[in-house]
Amino acid sequence: MRLSVQRALSCLHLLVEGMSVRGIERVTGVGKRTILSLLLLAGRKCERLQDRRISQVKVRDVQADEIWGFVWCKQKTKNAKGYGDETGDAYCFVAIERHTKLVLAWHLGQRTVEDTEAFIEKLERATAGHFQLTTDGWESYPDAVSLSLGVRVDYARLIKTYHAAHPSQSPEGERRYSPSRVLEIIKDPRIGEPDEAAICTSHIERQNLTIRMHMRRLTRLTNGFSKKRENLRAAYALHFAYYNFCRIHKTLRCTPAMEAGVTKRVWELKDLLAY
Repeated sequence: MRLSVQRALSCLHLLVEGMSVRGIERVTGVGKRTILSLLLLAGRKCERLQDRRISQVKVRDVQADEIWGFVWCKQKTKNAKGYGDETGDAYCFVAIERHTKLVLAWHLGQRTVEDTEAFIEKLERATAGHFQLTTDGWESYPDAVSLSLGVRVDYARLIKTYHAAHPSQSPEGERRYSPSRVLEIIKDPRIGEPDEAAICTSHIERQNLTIRMHMRRLTRLTNGFSKKRENLRAAYALHFAYYNFCRIHKTLRCTPAMEAGVTKRVWELKDLLAY
């Protein structure tokens, strides 16, 4: 790849600030294929960074949720046209520490038992000690949490029932484009003795907004969505690494990694590429 370090960093910086690949091509003059190759390279390095540095972190209160996206086309179109497994819905499982705002683990996959278990296994490796865990109402969480985390957690689900505007419109589909009216919230303790006052998913839901604001691939009703799953995975890896280590959180006045004691300084974007 014949590209100066400064131009490469400029492209990556624009990616983490929510610009599309085509937009970066127009602004920087760097070709689309080069930008995508750079993204894949950075994504691999950022995944290694996540695995090595976010490990055995002491936590108190963790929240987990899934954010929906898609590759090439939505699931309905994929099913109708018989496209391959690499297309259609793509759910990213994300876990955040409530107090430090550190993204502890993430996993790109489907809403399946296997992907839920893979995500919780990553969370187990990333954390140390006993902590409270809250997830949404996805039915695969309790068994996965029991299997991988067991007595290490006080675990509860926060189950929200949403109003559907039309009988044919599911609450899941409705929430993808506009906030639906919440009809009922149920706190469902499953393991240990979770503090009822701390059973909450507000912080991880706010993190989902941060993701959509800083990743063009997740912006609603645009054509900036991912055409390949490997590119989406790389974009997530870059986003979370930048969020944890480089971006100063306005509430914390430092990066989440600093607040969690993972590092003592604000990293530059180029530091992410050292792994």
